[in-house]
Amino acid sequence: MASTATLRKPASGFRISRKMLPYVLSLPALLVCIGILIPFFTAVIYSFQRYRLSQPWARQFNWGENYLNFVTDPAFWNTLKVSLLYAGITVTLELLLGLGIALLLQRRSTINNFISIMLLLPLMIAPALAALMWKLMTNPSFGILSYLASLIGLHDFRWASSPDTALLTVVLVDIWVYTPFIMILLLAGLRSLPTQPFEAAALDGVPRSFVFFRITLPMLTPYILTATLFRLLDSIQQFDIIYAMTQGGPGNTLTVFQVEAYLNFFQSTNVGRSAALLIILWAITYTLSNVFIKNWLRLRERARGEA
Repeated sequence: MASTATLRKPASGFRISRKMLPYVLSLPALLVCIGILIPFFTAVIYSFQRYRLSQPWARQFNWGENYLNFVTDPAFWNTLKVSLLYAGITVTLELLLGLGIALLLQRRSTINNFISIMLLLPLMIAPALAALMWKLMTNPSFGILSYLASLIGLHDFRWASSPDTALLTVVLVDIWVYTPFIMILLLAGLRSLPTQPFEAAALDGVPRSFVFFRITLPMLTPYILTATLFRLLDSIQQFDIIYAMTQGGPGNTLTVFQVEAYLNFFQSTNVGRSAALLIILWAITYTLSNVFIKNWLRLRERARGEA
């Protein structure tokens, strides 16, 4: 009878050398990167063309004419102003609310954990569906929010249908959907902070305001920057909430970059202008992300030096 050792055969199949293993493991990331870069460079090429879907025979390169036209185009400057204003208001309010809620839920307990889970429910709803739900609630004829507004004397409050209140209405929807995102990030940051400085401050009888501004806030700053960066990049590219509620109106009240590019592409069939708008939006987000990342790295290096 042959021994067990003689019956064993060397394992057959495809083997990867150790030198090739890092390249094979990075292959999926490379494919994703290529899948992102191909549409990006396609948009860059389109942005330098005079290209309308309704006039494909007139397609030609105009070498930056789309960008030069923006300089004297009031619609572009309105889009830039509305986009930055919308992003600034939503991120600021969501950051303040998220930080306040995170501070209230900082102590670990069954009730606080349950409340934090329940507060995440709006984040699980698709933003477009949330916008349609709010659109029904703000309907002047049968909306529950319109009814509640009438109880405090605000009769025939027009919500998103008025240029004076459209921005306010859409900001409320954005806050309702995305404040839990900032809250959960800051709550995780608060619960991960070291306890020694707070215990020492409690023993010394340090006021709570001093503890918050001199201990909690500086230690929480990297988490605040991270949450702000994510929300700022998302807010300045907002589309689904605004388009689902107002389609960029009334008039041009809420024509942010994504909505303006969408209208130029699908209504005006102006591919070149639409691509140029999106490239400018990319440049803005790229600049903002670099600023935040540099500040985050600087804070991390300073924290390591102090440690």
